Amino acid sequence: MSDTLAPNPPGGAAPPAQPMFHVPGEHHPKNGTLLGFWVYLMSDCLIFACLFATYGVLGRNYAAGPSGADLFDLQLVAVNTALLLLSSITYGFAMLEMRRNRVGATQLWLAVTGILGLGFLSLELYEFSHLIHQGAGPQRSAFLSSFFTLVGTHGLHVTFGIVWLVTMMIQVQMHGLIPENRRRLMCLSMFWHFLDLIWVGVFTFVYLMGVLP
Repeated sequence: MSDTLAPNPPGGAAPPAQPMFHVPGEHHPKNGTLLGFWVYLMSDCLIFACLFATYGVLGRNYAAGPSGADLFDLQLVAVNTALLLLSSITYGFAMLEMRRNRVGATQLWLAVTGILGLGFLSLELYEFSHLIHQGAGPQRSAFLSSFFTLVGTHGLHVTFGIVWLVTMMIQVQMHGLIPENRRRLMCLSMFWHFLDLIWVGVFTFVYLMGVLP
């Protein structure tokens, strides 16, 4: 930003100097949205790192209650994991169709991704309901408190991702694959794949290691 002073009129007293501001060029950096979203994802990584560290400290404090080996149903969790990983593939198909400028195919794969995400959330809510019905709620022990916090935070992110996905489907339907919608779909793609990566850590660190004696 630069400033200049208005010239004095010829003859007579000079008026008070009035600054004139001028911003040359575009002040928004190229790909600034994607860079800003990367910064957000890094901050989200810190949140999940704290939750993983908390679970690592408290994950064996059962307070004479059930352990992960007593509670976890690995078959159910494996199906849930497959749904989320498959949704990452279908979102990749949506991005390929977006590059080909095919609105209908892009919408189709986005819808499939949303359905798989809803299936993941449904099984997760069923698991939480089943655990609470067994008396293994988050207040039962430090292990269960950290478990519900970590897995629930991830589920909340998936919920926000589905809301964002539905919003983008409406935007694409109304305005097509304009540059703004392409950029937003790219950001959502990074977010969705990030959630898959976090879930792989949850599945390994919480569920697989949790059933070990």
